[in-house]
Amino acid sequence: MTAAAESLDMRTATASAAIKRVERALGVELFIRTTRHLRLSIAGEKYIPNCEQALQMLNLAKQSVKDDLDVIDGELRISVPSDLGRNLILPWLDEFMQTHTGISVKLHISDSNIDFYRDPVDIALRYGTPNDVNLYGFKICKVPRVICATTEYLENNGLPTHPNDLANHNGLLYQLHDIIHDVWEFTHQEKLMKVKMPSNRASNDAELVRRWCVNGKGIATKSSLDMSHDLLNDNIVSILKDFAPKPTELWLICPSRQTITSAVRLLREHLKIKCRDIFTQLINKGVLTQANVSY
Repeated sequence: MTAAAESLDMRTATASAAIKRVERALGVELFIRTTRHLRLSIAGEKYIPNCEQALQMLNLAKQSVKDDLDVIDGELRISVPSDLGRNLILPWLDEFMQTHTGISVKLHISDSNIDFYRDPVDIALRYGTPNDVNLYGFKICKVPRVICATTEYLENNGLPTHPNDLANHNGLLYQLHDIIHDVWEFTHQEKLMKVKMPSNRASNDAELVRRWCVNGKGIATKSSLDMSHDLLNDNIVSILKDFAPKPTELWLICPSRQTITSAVRLLREHLKIKCRDIFTQLINKGVLTQANVSY
């Protein structure tokens, strides 16, 4: 109840009173309450799906009217990855909101998977192909990964020319759901090779891995989008270019068709354009090739 009230920006007592008013109007209890627990009653379990359907129909009706009038407004509650979100998506959203002044944004920063039924978000930007058939997704682009380090680190520790050389270097590792990604995959002449990285640093925050890399603490494998600013400004360099790290994809994910509004569609196109601009700069810099990138 407290979490629900917080997501609606109201006091817990106000939310509780609202529930009790609905219960009095219906003549049934929607929740079974004890001093320690709160759970849905049988009536509550039956009532909620009908309410959700009614709200979806109302939202569809509102959106239909706005679409007919070409009105782009409303609140975007969006979850974005930590590194990409802070360093690229944040200014991209500012630009988007300057163009569409009726849009407001609530930004949720997290690298974890989103539970749309529990987390206060409507759309999520995530690396990797969605594996939940109940979700709706828009692929923004294929994202090449890069192996990178500072020139200072490479001067002090040597330049690896083959993935096997990485065994003599310090890997900066990313951890997600208690799994440390210390096995890096490469392809070379259509052959797959894997390298287990030694490391003295790991984090569940992708931005922290980037900071370690820029500060010369080791070698990282990262999204070329995440590292684009540092690559373009020569803060770091890309290495092992003949051995392609396994790429990923960037997706905009929605829990239902009802959340795919005109604003979401415009945001999708905005993100595609901004990613394409970044990749063009990386190609011109010689970091990527056109064959690495697809939209």
